Order: sequence, then C-alpha cells, then structure tokens
Amino acid sequence: MSVAAPGVPAATGRGTRALHPAARFAVVALALVVLVNVALALLDSTTRGADEAAPRSSSFSTGSTGVAAWGELLRRNDRPTRALRGGLTDESLASGSTLVVLDPDGVDADEARHVRAFVEGGGRLVAGGSSVGSLLRELLDDPPRWSPAGVGRAVPEGEAPEVNGIAGVVTADEGSWGEIGETEAILGRGQRTLATVAAVGDGRVVMLADASPLQNRLLDRADNAAFALGVVGASGPVQFAEGQHGYGEATGLGAIPTRWKWALAGLAVAGLGGAVAAGRRLGPPEDAARSLPPPRRVYVDALGEALARSRRPAVALAPLQAAVRARLASRAGLGADATEAQLRAAAARFGWSAAETDALFEPPRSDDDVLAAGSALARVTGGGEE
Repeated sequence: MSVAAPGVPAATGRGTRALHPAARFAVVALALVVLVNVALALLDSTTRGADEAAPRSSSFSTGSTGVAAWGELLRRNDRPTRALRGGLTDESLASGSTLVVLDPDGVDADEARHVRAFVEGGGRLVAGGSSVGSLLRELLDDPPRWSPAGVGRAVPEGEAPEVNGIAGVVTADEGSWGEIGETEAILGRGQRTLATVAAVGDGRVVMLADASPLQNRLLDRADNAAFALGVVGASGPVQFAEGQHGYGEATGLGAIPTRWKWALAGLAVAGLGGAVAAGRRLGPPEDAARSLPPPRRVYVDALGEALARSRRPAVALAPLQAAVRARLASRAGLGADATEAQLRAAAARFGWSAAETDALFEPPRSDDDVLAAGSALARVTGGGEE
C-alpha cells in the first residue's frame, strides 16, 4: 500500500473529485473557453459566411461557391469594394459605382426600383444567377430568359469591353440564357448564351445566367479572372449586395438571432451549474485515506456460510471434485476418460494423502472431508506441494 508523502494529502477519488479545488476550477474554466470559441465559430459562419454553408455567391464566403476571392482580386487591382448589408436604397447605392447582385434570395419591388434609378443615373449593375429574373424585369421590357442548360466553356461574342482580350471562360454548367430578349450577347457557345449586356438610361447592365465563373472555385481557370475584372468596368468602387443573401445591417453581437441569444444564455447557466457541481459540497473534511474494499476472506466466509445453509454439501462440492479430477488427469497425462483406479494411482504417485484422494470420489460426510477436497484443489492449482 502506498503512503502519501508528508504534507501531501492523499487522493480521495477519481476524476475531478481527486483534484484540488483550484485545479477543478481551472478545468471548468477551460471547458467554458472551448465552448465559447465553438459558439463564436458558429456565429462567424452564420453572420459572416466563412464556410461551405455560407450563402451562394456572397462576398463574405470563402467557400467554393462564394466570391470572396473576386473581392480580393478587385482590391489588389485598386478597385475598392464594399459589402451592402440590409436592403438596397437610394442612399446605399453610391453614384458611379458597380453594384453586384448574384444569386439573390430575392429582390423586392422597392429595391428593384432603387436599383433601376441607380442604373439610369449612370451606375453599372452586374446581375447573375437563376434568381435575378424579377430584378431584370424591372429594368428591361424584354429581359433574357434563364435556362438550366449549361455552357461549359464560353467564348466572346462581339466586341464588348467586358470581354476585351478574353479567349474564353469556364463555368460549372449551371445555366444559360435560352432567349436573350432585347440584350446583346457577349459570351456564349453555339445556341447557348452565358452573358449579355444592355444599356438602361445612362448606365449599363451585365447579366450572367451562371455566376460560377466569378466564384472562388473557378476564378483561377481559363480567363475567368480577366473577365471578373472586365465585368465591373474601368473605374469606381464595387458594391456587393449582401442583404439579399440574408445579411442584415447589424454586425457582431447585434447580428445574433434572438433564439441564439437564449441558447447562449442557457449554455452559460449550464456551465455555471457544472462549476458548482464540480466543487466540494459543504460537509465534513476529506478523508485522510482512500476507503478500501473488504478483505477477500470476508467474501470467502460469506460464501461458505451460504453453502452451509443449503445443507447439501455433496451437491455444492460436486463441481469442485470434477474440476480436481480433470486437472489431476491432465497432470498425470491421462485422458478425459481416466478411471478411478488410474486417478487414485496418479494421486498416490504425487504424494497425496488418502483423505485427499478419497475426497475426489466420495461425497463429503464431515467438514474434514470438505477441507480434504480443498487441499486437493490447492495441489492441482499449484498451492500445494507434490
């Protein structure tokens, strides 16, 4: 049995119960820090969009279908960018800028009218994806009509400045313009058109049936990066519409949904409860030594008393006799079908007493017979000498 060194308290349990209260507090605090970091990571992915679950074609998203790389490309080429949270209004749409609306969840009628006024006043709009139909119908009497048939590789059509110097772009085959309406095709292949342009008032609209050439996953393919620079025009800031991807005007803690706030409050209460549960309750001082289980002899005595109360010693002892006979036959090199005479001869050869030998074959009539059977068992299990 180990003895604790002087001045060092003996362990009194397992897990955190064996730790000093200060150590238990440190463990609980560390767990809370991990929990908070996980919660902040989830908040980040929900309110900023830095993973594959982020909204499609969002400038906040670094996932494969986001356009964060396009924003970085623009900034490296001296084109300032801005993310527009919330609704699109006359105040938010800067004059002389380029507005990007890709794969929106929806654009309401008021926002569409504000975008029309922005474009007619000389702004540029880059709209893309299958869900921009309502916005284009506000801008054009005969807008292009989307088709699910993709354009794997599109080449320039005409001499539009957006495709100047471009040999071709690669897409993810996620749509095309089946009919281009009153617009002018600038990228396509065969009967399928990827991009068109149209003048609206003093401004210009670039319409992409499939926004994938501008997304992170394909920006470095073919001439996609050159097209991404050309599609926003020669100058002015570029504004990405993020309110249409679900991003409100609030940021940081203010962007946390109400249900998340309740969930975080519940986690905080649970963490506090865990800290209290891990601490030592008020009560007697800790024991100086660990409590040990009862000695084995107590179990043996209890078992013996139970067998004695059965008043059927022959039945209780029969399995032990059979086991000893089998071990004796094995040690003597006899088979499992060895006769009583062979086993008695083997026991005599090993120096067993007559009482020990008889105990293997005769039902017990006294306590001495039971002890003799136990002595025989000790011999075959290595507890006795032969």
